[in-house]
Amino acid sequence: MLRLPLAVTLASLLATSAMAAECGGDLSTFLQGVKAEAVAAGASAAAADKALAGAQIDQKVLSRDRAQGVFKQTFLDFSQRTVSKARLDIGAKKIRELSDVFGRAESEFGVPAGVIAAFWAMETDFGAVQGDFNTRNALVTLAHDCRRPELFRPQLLALITMVEHGDLEPESNTGAWAGEIGQVQMLPKDIVALGVDGDGNGHIDVKKSSADAILTAAKFIQHLGFRRGEPWIQEVTVPENLPWEKTGFDAGMTAGDWFKLGVKPRNGDTSAANLEGELLLPQGRKGPAFMAYPNFNIYLEWNQSFIYTTSAAYFATRLMGAEPYLKGNPEQGLDDNQMKQLQTKLQAAGHDVGKIDGILGAGTRVAIQKEQQRLGMPADGWPTPALLAAL
Repeated sequence: MLRLPLAVTLASLLATSAMAAECGGDLSTFLQGVKAEAVAAGASAAAADKALAGAQIDQKVLSRDRAQGVFKQTFLDFSQRTVSKARLDIGAKKIRELSDVFGRAESEFGVPAGVIAAFWAMETDFGAVQGDFNTRNALVTLAHDCRRPELFRPQLLALITMVEHGDLEPESNTGAWAGEIGQVQMLPKDIVALGVDGDGNGHIDVKKSSADAILTAAKFIQHLGFRRGEPWIQEVTVPENLPWEKTGFDAGMTAGDWFKLGVKPRNGDTSAANLEGELLLPQGRKGPAFMAYPNFNIYLEWNQSFIYTTSAAYFATRLMGAEPYLKGNPEQGLDDNQMKQLQTKLQAAGHDVGKIDGILGAGTRVAIQKEQQRLGMPADGWPTPALLAAL
């Protein structure tokens, strides 16, 4: 999932406005402008011509961009499906077979094998399903479209760099509809900046070379801020009573603070007690519970979906030897229509829940906690029929 920068300067706003003026219009004129910008940035005219020759607008890409699927599965449903026995077995086998590559990933970049392998599995089933959209056409389409050109034009320019390096064939390279490439689905700009030639053949091929993909992913994860030797997530059990309003993000507590309140790691390891700890309850206080550490932030940088990130982080712990989580007995949640009703009520009460879309996103969770606390309910952020009725 693409993320906007946290801070936007006046200069970047002006640059964005100028770039937006270059989107749309006649495609050949647009491509001439892209070529001129690439050449000005140091690319050869021949590389730009090769990369852009025959480029077309892909209407299927625009359709996918306009109708991105919303993430409405529960954590239990999604994680049970994605963290399957088959994937765990394949992941363990891949880690054994490529132990030298995963060893390099940890020694050079500080990223454990399980973290990389979990993303590898969830993104492409270990390279088996990498997408069938022509990458060049996807990026031309999204850069030409005036909805988000500031995000995609730089990716198109990076693709030209990859073509010049001999790392991508524009006519045949395929990937995801938004331009992500390869076994771990990375964008061209990140591949150019952080790509690693893992197999030593002089090229970075994250599509066909597992070594290139694994080490490039490791360097990217390090770049996102992964801290060597520290955990990312840990399953815990919770007592009957806690300050539930402090669960979720930004409570300002350490894991040790939670441990003192009766939260217990299932594996008994409290060695990370001094680290900042966020108590995550993806389906409320009666469902699975996890302590998230600072390294969990890299998951939120990779993908903004709370359910995806928590599942990916849990998947990584399983590949590193953790037991399956305790499912618990979560309270009944809300269906899609009920969630939209709840969001409408929360919005009417003055809460910022963003779009009324039926998704239990960060803003909706915070609003739920505030209303639960106001109503004297356990403020665990899980939407229930009782809460909907009380509002």
